[in-house]
Amino acid sequence: MCTQGPIGVAAALSSSTPIRTALSQFLLVNRVAVVTGGHRGLGLEMALALAEVGAIVYCLSQSTSPNEDWLKVQSFAERLPSLEEGGRGRLEYVKADVANQEELEKVVQGIVDKEGRIDICVANAGILRVRESLDCPRDDFHQVLATNLNGVMFTVQAVGRQMEHLGIPGSIIVISSIAGHVALRCTPCVAYGASKGAILQMTRSLACELAPKGIRVNSISPGFFETKMIRDYADEKPEYEAQWAGQKPLGRIGRADEIRGVILWLAGDASTFCTGSDVLVDGGYCAW
Repeated sequence: MCTQGPIGVAAALSSSTPIRTALSQFLLVNRVAVVTGGHRGLGLEMALALAEVGAIVYCLSQSTSPNEDWLKVQSFAERLPSLEEGGRGRLEYVKADVANQEELEKVVQGIVDKEGRIDICVANAGILRVRESLDCPRDDFHQVLATNLNGVMFTVQAVGRQMEHLGIPGSIIVISSIAGHVALRCTPCVAYGASKGAILQMTRSLACELAPKGIRVNSISPGFFETKMIRDYADEKPEYEAQWAGQKPLGRIGRADEIRGVILWLAGDASTFCTGSDVLVDGGYCAW
């Protein structure tokens, strides 16, 4: 949602007073964001990044109460100095199961009732089950799809309806994965890959359908990042970490903070002409 005057060259040609406009395109002062799976890992990293540039960020998670790391990050955000442009971002925690459509809609409605708006949605909640395809239990397969596929659709519906009702040209960002683009070597996860591939196409369809309403929909496909979910599997099978690092041109696993730039770009005014796109953040994994 672009709310400022001329930017870039247009600003230079129309004003006699020099003013920097590039950084202002990444500010989210007083905008409201929802981040599912925002209690840990990349979700928490993205939530903090949004709060640092002024957004009021609601972190949704299945857990009844936030973990210690989330509370420390919330405190950190509260102690940040106010932005020069005014306003201060913050983190809020709300329990919600993205696979429960009715519950999710009530939670999103509650956020809008409190804040009066919703501008940004990061559909990040997801689970991973590493299983050989022929041995993958039915319940595991269904559970992954319920969270990673149905949960994304329910999230977009709940937030998108509010954006349309309020007339807000919002930004919806779906978190997919390199597993949605290619089969992961040495990491059997057919249900996870199927769900992430499906939401890539979902993103394109949603982008085309919601564009006339002023709502942008894009996706991010992260590679292997240093998160608790990945660490748990690496601790179980130490050989995984070296294999994951060696399978990409940069030769290492990503740091969680390396997702911040992309999420800030897609969430704010710097990307207002971008919709229906996917951004790979994978250290070159899919470039081989």
